[in-house]
Amino acid sequence: MITLRVPASSANLGPGFDALGLALGIYLECRFAPSDRLSITVAGRDAASIPTGDNNLIWQTVLAVARDVRAEISPIRLHIDNQIPLGKGLGSSAAALTAGVVIADRLLGLGWKKPRILDEAARLEGHPDNVAACVLGAIVASAIDSGGVTRAVRVDLHPTFGLAIVAPDFDLATSRARSVLPDCYSREDAVFNIQRAALLISALATGTSAAFPAALEDRFHQPYRIPLVPGLGEILKLRAPGLLGCALSGAGPSVIVFYERGYEQVCDLVRQVFALHGHNSEVLFTGIDQHGYTLV
Repeated sequence: MITLRVPASSANLGPGFDALGLALGIYLECRFAPSDRLSITVAGRDAASIPTGDNNLIWQTVLAVARDVRAEISPIRLHIDNQIPLGKGLGSSAAALTAGVVIADRLLGLGWKKPRILDEAARLEGHPDNVAACVLGAIVASAIDSGGVTRAVRVDLHPTFGLAIVAPDFDLATSRARSVLPDCYSREDAVFNIQRAALLISALATGTSAAFPAALEDRFHQPYRIPLVPGLGEILKLRAPGLLGCALSGAGPSVIVFYERGYEQVCDLVRQVFALHGHNSEVLFTGIDQHGYTLV
């Protein structure tokens, strides 16, 4: 059986709505091979919530790719070992979708390179931020050009910075989180976010701590999602030595914490805020995955 490992991801990073993402060092691992019938087994985190029938997202994605290239594909034997929390804003569905594209490419012998894998995954996902991180690793700025092709640039996090995820004990559906967003934004808000997204990507790459916390400010999604995540308003305002700032991870409810290395304890401030609002949480010191998906 072939082994595939796909990282979790955190998208938006504050102002970079649907444009910025980064790969996290926790993984969806799949072992697969052709079979005479579909067989899916699951282990790991939230295993009971992952379908084992033909409605499994990985298998549905495999079928979608086969349809796109007008090819027939045989059933597979698939074992999933998942370590990505589901429903927490850590890109679990993007990892599954990326896995499906890679599995289809391998079994159909398409020979796609990573840019083509990314383009297909982004087309199926509808936006490129999470899947770009799954494919390329590190921090990724991505966009879909006027011809519908995904463009992405990978950037390394400066070594003086660290990050962690604080995941609370409740879920938030992406559809719910998106439903509260406005259809239109003012020019003032658009300029506000463009400035900060540019500042953020430059600061993360160069280690310019003086750019924070301004670089993480956002007017596109987080203000509208504060009512959905108890304590988020206070978390976004947290200030402490060594704390660069916090942002909602994807659609939430998890929070990504950026800090200067040596100040990992600032993550406890986020846990304390969740606790004040009646929720337990866990800190995941995932670090950044540097490579994106890997096949063995």
